[in-house]
Amino acid sequence: MSILQATCSFFRQPASFAPDYELSMSELAALDMCQKRAIFKPMTPEERQDLKQRCGGSWKLVLRFLLAGEACCRREKSQAIAGPGHSIAVTSNGVAYSFGSNSSGQLGHGTTEEEWRPRQIRSLQGIRIIQAAAGPGRTMLISDAGEVYAFGKDSFGEAEYGVQGTKTVSTPQLVESLKNIFVVQAAIGNFFTAVLSREGRVYTFSWGNDGKLGHQTEPNDVVPHPLLGALENIPVVQIAAGYCYLLALACQPSGMSVYSVGCGLGGKLGHGSRTDEKYPRLIEQFQLLNLQPMVVAAGAWHAAVVGRDGRVCTWGWGRYGCLGHGNEECESVPKVVDALSKVKAVHVATGDYTTFVVSDDGDVYSFGCGESASLGHNADGDGQGNRHTNVLSPELVTSLKEVKERVVQISLTNSVYWNAHTFALTESGKLFAFGAGDKGQLGMELVNNQTERGNPEQVDVDLR
Repeated sequence: MSILQATCSFFRQPASFAPDYELSMSELAALDMCQKRAIFKPMTPEERQDLKQRCGGSWKLVLRFLLAGEACCRREKSQAIAGPGHSIAVTSNGVAYSFGSNSSGQLGHGTTEEEWRPRQIRSLQGIRIIQAAAGPGRTMLISDAGEVYAFGKDSFGEAEYGVQGTKTVSTPQLVESLKNIFVVQAAIGNFFTAVLSREGRVYTFSWGNDGKLGHQTEPNDVVPHPLLGALENIPVVQIAAGYCYLLALACQPSGMSVYSVGCGLGGKLGHGSRTDEKYPRLIEQFQLLNLQPMVVAAGAWHAAVVGRDGRVCTWGWGRYGCLGHGNEECESVPKVVDALSKVKAVHVATGDYTTFVVSDDGDVYSFGCGESASLGHNADGDGQGNRHTNVLSPELVTSLKEVKERVVQISLTNSVYWNAHTFALTESGKLFAFGAGDKGQLGMELVNNQTERGNPEQVDVDLR
């Protein structure tokens, strides 16, 4: 929904509040539309005014901030998260299901037993979940009240798969250190966790010893600290975590922009170098490309952005062709994927050397590492063929085309320690899965000693 469409709707019916003669008609219309947004409704008058000033002093800018966050995060809509060995699915009504690996209690069912079918997290009945994040042995769920529930490993900064925290938590626990922050999104990296508040502030836990990026904390600090530097006074609408870095999509009066912080290996921070950044730094290349970023995705070692005009940019480590430029070279600044020039993209997802793009007509393209058949490409009818072949340029995922459902979201495993699996969520609330399924993370039983599925198969869960 554009701001113009939103504000015009104000005039279709009488306003539900007294006029403010100091505001223009367009500002009144924007305020009316803001009051219809879920995260704006519970805010106090003081909180609303603070948000207004943070966004640039205009209700129209506040509305743009709210709409941008809803568009890129599927906030309060159905979603599926393909985590490292385990999966989370959330219905449009906020009911959370989990399945897959459960060695650390990351499924939230009070056990450490694997689940091969989606199972509702019963202890959260009555709580509406609007966002989910899955990391190595860890899950975080966010309620419509801005509360964060975490389960699985209780520590951050695992150096490699298999390292346990001091203890495991097998049922959702309220994160007490976040109780004074109204959270709308979480992102889990391998060495840190980040959360985003409804005011657009970013808080992080434990970047680890190397440089203590963004703030001064200890490796296993469980207290959130605001990310210092350039983003302290700029509202953020979306965060995305890679292996050891963070991207933030910011909303400023001049337009949308992307900031990065963390490890610069492979050029994944997008600044033309491979140096680390201790504080968030603006990626300037988008201005040179005349591209307004609308969605950002952080893979383990590479990143991607979708622009308002539907162009896709990728950068970082290009191994296996995950950047889609027809080679395996690294790119240290965002580069437009020319092979998608005739496609208007609306969504992008990245994993460990893999990338998926969803077009405005629901088609899906993928490229990068073909391991675990997680790209969805098959050469012949028996589901074998070249499904493990690396793909250097975007290819239409014909196996998803055949399900005759409009895809609205793709999620894939973003971890260097797990074989990847992929989810495709359709407009009608159907969930299709393919790739690695050895721990039940596909949400279905595999037979005849299979460890993966090459073709998308519908998961038995209704996410409407």
